[in-house]
Amino acid sequence: MRFSVIIPLYNKAPYVAKAIGSVLAQTFTDYELIIVDDGSKDDSAEKAAQAIVNHTNVRLIKQENAGVSMARNNGVAISQGDYLCFLDADDWWMPTFLEEMNNFVNEYPEAGIYGTNYTIVNETKHKTRIAKIGVEEGFKKGYINYCQTYTRTMYMPLWTGAVCIPRNVYNEMHGFPKGIKLGEDFILWIQIALKYKVAFLNKPLAYYNQDVDALNRGVGRLHNPHDHMLWNLKFLDEEEKHNPSYKLLIDNLRICGLYPYYFSKDYHKAAVIELKKVDWTQQPKKLKRQYKRPWIVQRLVFPILKLGSRIKSKL
Repeated sequence: MRFSVIIPLYNKAPYVAKAIGSVLAQTFTDYELIIVDDGSKDDSAEKAAQAIVNHTNVRLIKQENAGVSMARNNGVAISQGDYLCFLDADDWWMPTFLEEMNNFVNEYPEAGIYGTNYTIVNETKHKTRIAKIGVEEGFKKGYINYCQTYTRTMYMPLWTGAVCIPRNVYNEMHGFPKGIKLGEDFILWIQIALKYKVAFLNKPLAYYNQDVDALNRGVGRLHNPHDHMLWNLKFLDEEEKHNPSYKLLIDNLRICGLYPYYFSKDYHKAAVIELKKVDWTQQPKKLKRQYKRPWIVQRLVFPILKLGSRIKSKL
């Protein structure tokens, strides 16, 4: 079997049928679909079961709630495909995603991971935009430097709903890290990208839905440092010392990702420790000034900035 498609499912009843339907509508048919219900408390599993009636290449399994990483890993464990693709239950694919991915894999067989561009959707605001991946102007497809490409625009070159991984590479990396609730995918991608070639197809073939209830999304809320990728990258400390491209990327991610934690009473000290790792000489003066203000002043200003941002988005 060529592809195994894994959909982790947790409380996504309004969306899951669309995600499943986009897989079942693929023009390339040498695949299996495995849906892993991660202890949903709504009727997600029932909606999924209804969507897969009469499809023999689909399995729906259930587990106690263990998090998205375990749901994906458990789906992979019972799968059989040579290549692994992942789709969250609130996202969807173009009908040619697997067909074009198959052609891409054949054209660039040395890659350890494959990615395509994607469309970011916010239906509430009636907005869509193609991710501005930091490839060179006119770039259509080929191998990329993952760290440099990510750093240029800070749009993810590899997004979970638009990647494909050879099974042997996934197994070598031991899959998605357990217990990480934010950035578990980045931890896997960066391990692969630092060892293998990364192939990128600059064509939007997947839809990244940002219209989901914030309570059911990993981004948009604060996580305990034990659950956050930025506090779980110590195993790459040596890489940070000797790889300038990785160093610049991870510093940029720290500065962007730790901003709300820096203002948090609960996580301020933990954020300060991580921010001390940043090489500020490589960062814009504007960012330096934001972090140089007295902490107590920033805690007063930050809620006002957040409110202004919300008002602006409404308008």
